[in-house]
Amino acid sequence: MKVVLDTNIITSATIVKHGHSAQILEAWHKGEIEIIISPLIIEEIEDVLTRPRIVRQQWMTPQEVREVISRLKTAATNTPGHLDLKVVTADPDDDKFIVAAIEGETTYIVSGDPHLRAVREYKGVKIVTPSEFLKLLRPQEQGE
Repeated sequence: MKVVLDTNIITSATIVKHGHSAQILEAWHKGEIEIIISPLIIEEIEDVLTRPRIVRQQWMTPQEVREVISRLKTAATNTPGHLDLKVVTADPDDDKFIVAAIEGETTYIVSGDPHLRAVREYKGVKIVTPSEFLKLLRPQEQGE
């Protein structure tokens, strides 16, 4: 299953060790999902994960965070990010996630961002919360 993860999902995974976002990142490490990314998304992730306020909250060591960023650069499927879409009117900066999803032919964007989630769906790409995505990924665990 191909998926685009919003920056807040990657950030949350470095802050909340066993939360939904960390479980999604772990699913990627195990090869259960394929992450689609673009240069603009990588740039934003690097910026956010190295902010002092975020670094102070992370359970991961700085080296582990660098490894996550490095793995995203090399093991995630990169898209060019060239489409010119204007979808998220409340926060146009979030359009990069929709662009990556369209270019990478994904079905889901996982996000906690209210502006992006307000779109709900665009050209067959559903925008879901981490909890909703985990239910889709592992429906057999839904009742637990």
